[in-house]
Amino acid sequence: MIVIVMGVSGAGKTLIGQMLAERLDCPFFDADAFHSEANKAKMHNGIALTDADRWPWLQAIHSAIEEKARGGQTAVFACSSLKKTYREMLGADEPAVRFVFLHGTFDLLHERLKARSGHFFDPSLLQSQLDTLEPPTAGEAIVVNIDATPARIVDEVLAGLAVGAKAKNSE
Repeated sequence: MIVIVMGVSGAGKTLIGQMLAERLDCPFFDADAFHSEANKAKMHNGIALTDADRWPWLQAIHSAIEEKARGGQTAVFACSSLKKTYREMLGADEPAVRFVFLHGTFDLLHERLKARSGHFFDPSLLQSQLDTLEPPTAGEAIVVNIDATPARIVDEVLAGLAVGAKAKNSE
């Protein structure tokens, strides 16, 4: 199983992804590590990425996902996956891939971004990410509100993964 924790910047993808990977006893991969230096510089300078900027990044993540899935391994990835086409590229149609959508209000996300230090993402880009976001439906992802504690969010995700696994087994 490959779990992709998605959402806009500030949603808690890295923290939740790391905690989830620990609970699933599997590796964690942050999509930020797959960004080119040029992409990081753009975001640091408050310049929103274009699809042309994102495609090589998404392809690199897809390759890593594919490698883990081919090996039958469980892994957790944190990746914004803002558009449906991005999720399709990452493997939304693959039975082993499950998406978890972390969502919250603009105010909560903005407060989190302002409090964050040492990250290349400029908080002024939050609105552009929200404008780009094509939220997945409950059928496409496990949808979790981020206004709970991280432990509670992970519990919700694990419960959603268990329900999804039961549904797939009964098909």
